[in-house]
Amino acid sequence: MSLTSAYQHKLAEKLTILNDRGQGVLIRMYNIKKTCSDPKSKPPFLLEKSMEPSLKYINKKFPNIDVRNSTQHLGPVHREKAEIIRFLTNYYQSFVDVMEFRDHVYELLNTIDACQCHFDINLNFDFTRSYLDLIVTYTSVILLLSRIEDRRILIGMYNCAHEMLHGHGDPSFARLGQMVLEYDHPLKKLTEEFGPHTKAVSGAL
Repeated sequence: MSLTSAYQHKLAEKLTILNDRGQGVLIRMYNIKKTCSDPKSKPPFLLEKSMEPSLKYINKKFPNIDVRNSTQHLGPVHREKAEIIRFLTNYYQSFVDVMEFRDHVYELLNTIDACQCHFDINLNFDFTRSYLDLIVTYTSVILLLSRIEDRRILIGMYNCAHEMLHGHGDPSFARLGQMVLEYDHPLKKLTEEFGPHTKAVSGAL
């Protein structure tokens, strides 16, 4: 096996691993969207009348929420902070997983470009299919993320409760908040992201 084909084999393995991980992230985004779309399954404090001012404040200020100087807006969150952390940890971690998945996709696509991999469905079917599968999975994850209407509130409320409990926000929040803002208009952002990879994607198609 030549050095080139050996390296391509390693890239193929990474594509397989990332595709599997992407499917898991996609399923979790779908479940969050489905859960939050139904009042019967929605996190209960998102429906509490007393919590409405806090939710509006978090949504408006996201991601720059001043927890320490906003007690009048965030009083209800402070009272239920432990319950909020308990209830929203899995939601929050799923959004962090989207961010980490994106980081790994960026890294792999850039590596593939740097290696000038040749995609041809007739010559290397599995490799080309895995590459296109990753593009589709990544795009699906981002589009689904952008359609979760409560994403800012879920992430922002968790971080507020985290800061109230621990004296500091979650370490991932700054990057996560920025990512969520970037995908408010997902098609525009995705077009920008795939611009540098046009040659590879066109070749695979």
